[in-house]
Amino acid sequence: MRFIHTADWQIGKPYRQISDEQKRFKLQQERLTAIGRIRDAARIQSAQCVLVAGDLFDSPTPPTTAVLEVLEAIGEMEVPVLVIPGNHDHGALGTVWHRDDFQRHQRQMAPNLQLLLERKPVELEAAVVLPCPLLRNQDSADPTLWLRGLDWTALPADKPRIVLAHGGVHGFGGREYGLDEEAQAGANNLIDLDALPTHQLDYIALGDWHNLKQVTSRAWYPGTPEPDRFDQGDDNQRGQVLCVDVGRGNDPQVQTIPTGRIRWHNISFRFNSDDDLDRFERQVDELTAGRVARDLLRVEVSGTLSLAAHRRYNQIVADLDSRLLRLRLKGVCQQAPEAAELDQLTGRLEDPLIARVAEQLQHRLQREDDPDSEQAALARTALCELFRFSTR
Repeated sequence: MRFIHTADWQIGKPYRQISDEQKRFKLQQERLTAIGRIRDAARIQSAQCVLVAGDLFDSPTPPTTAVLEVLEAIGEMEVPVLVIPGNHDHGALGTVWHRDDFQRHQRQMAPNLQLLLERKPVELEAAVVLPCPLLRNQDSADPTLWLRGLDWTALPADKPRIVLAHGGVHGFGGREYGLDEEAQAGANNLIDLDALPTHQLDYIALGDWHNLKQVTSRAWYPGTPEPDRFDQGDDNQRGQVLCVDVGRGNDPQVQTIPTGRIRWHNISFRFNSDDDLDRFERQVDELTAGRVARDLLRVEVSGTLSLAAHRRYNQIVADLDSRLLRLRLKGVCQQAPEAAELDQLTGRLEDPLIARVAEQLQHRLQREDDPDSEQAALARTALCELFRFSTR
């Protein structure tokens, strides 16, 4: 049995941190486009089905337009697509899965979509799927609890058994992405893998963790098919699905298939001199390769530039903000006048008022014992504004 394991499509993700409406739409649309790349991966790999381990939608009540777009994309797949609800699109009454628009259009547009809302074995031609859908957003009970009492002798002895579940696991709680923090022990939707009869199972297809993660030899998180955030520590492999070969009683063979298109970058950069501006531009260009509206960049910036160099730095930042889907700056690049710039200001014979004010600000800076004090910062800011005004 060969299948594609994917999860956390989160169609309709709002990307509220993106203020530009067009850029926000670009990110949302790319998540839909990724479904086509999953379809292509299934076809190229000759997969027999696609398993979606929860959070197909970002909300339990997505708009009808988003539902129709998803159904159209899934309907273009040539194999069965088995879906369980996750915590974002849980299966409680009143959610998308029970709506008339979904049920009616699903029959017409995506008859290959099998929604698994019940915790009972689903027998396919070449495998048995054991779905563990989430029927509410937060559940203190282990969604795989029903498997502990399953009559395993009632299942075909020769077909591999695949668990399809969504949630964190003991020892690796995943992340509460809404709060951007690690899930704690005792958190909701937590799966106890040690309590499962692993000798009866051949693969555990998990969803919820947004990075690629192998928990055991038979339990994997595929991560998101399209990256959705900046790196959060080590092992941030995102933008892929898993192609899994599984047989009864054997360890699965798992390979990653890249599907992501939007790129999220993190860098730290300290400006020690004006010459570092060129190095900064080169580093950003190496990451983004001149692409437009396909990259997001987070920069942890520090250090100091001269007044003239800081003006150029601001222009670089403005250009990047236009070209990238998002530029997020953490920290501050300080500006401080270098000796030549101070001489230029204080020696302006044609503008004695500017020269006198610049000289007073220079003396104030020299009198400050702490160069990082508020008064020193104000003096530097005033000098910068004076320099900008006098050289425009």
